[in-house]
Amino acid sequence: MPSYEELRELLDPATTVLLTVECQEGVVGPDSALPELAREARASGALDRVARLVAAAHESGVQVMHAIAERRPDGRGANHNARLFRAAERLPVQQLTGSTAVRVAPPVEVAAEDLVVRRLHGLSPLAGTEVDALLRNLGCRTLVVTGVSANVAVPNTVFDAVNRGYAAVVPRDAIAGVPSDYTPAMIRNTLALVATITTTDDVLACLKRPRSVRRA
Repeated sequence: MPSYEELRELLDPATTVLLTVECQEGVVGPDSALPELAREARASGALDRVARLVAAAHESGVQVMHAIAERRPDGRGANHNARLFRAAERLPVQQLTGSTAVRVAPPVEVAAEDLVVRRLHGLSPLAGTEVDALLRNLGCRTLVVTGVSANVAVPNTVFDAVNRGYAAVVPRDAIAGVPSDYTPAMIRNTLALVATITTTDDVLACLKRPRSVRRA
């Protein structure tokens, strides 16, 4: 765990972006396509902590970005090259463009200044999408990664961020995966090697400072 001073330096509001990964109705909502994951995200408190982080980011001037996974009704452009993708095609709830399933799920709030980035393919919000260009245009140096799942999308996001030169920060209690004991093991044995691991409360403490002007 980093010291408060180290974390505070990483989380400069002018160069930090808070990313929520797949915190959408069709994934973590009451009518999720993945009910076990949705239950874990809510029962563990991870989704509530994501909401707290988003609210604090809005207050402190940290840019918020919401990464949404969706698919066209005809499936064009979607991956078919892994078991996960083929299983998703058969789920009773589809993450269809324009549907309720691809709306950001409460209690996470979307502000007018937030960026909502949608992808039709792949396992990560950063791979082959506009996210990297947006982050660079925002002057981002530190990416705070939250959301689901700790099994696939979150580690993919962290790896892609690190490969692109960003410092990745992961509040360990603001991500979720299944089964429940997998998430801490994955953090300890994998993410801790490449990202700064912290807690929601520690990030919130760092964000409680005077709002600064974002550099162009």
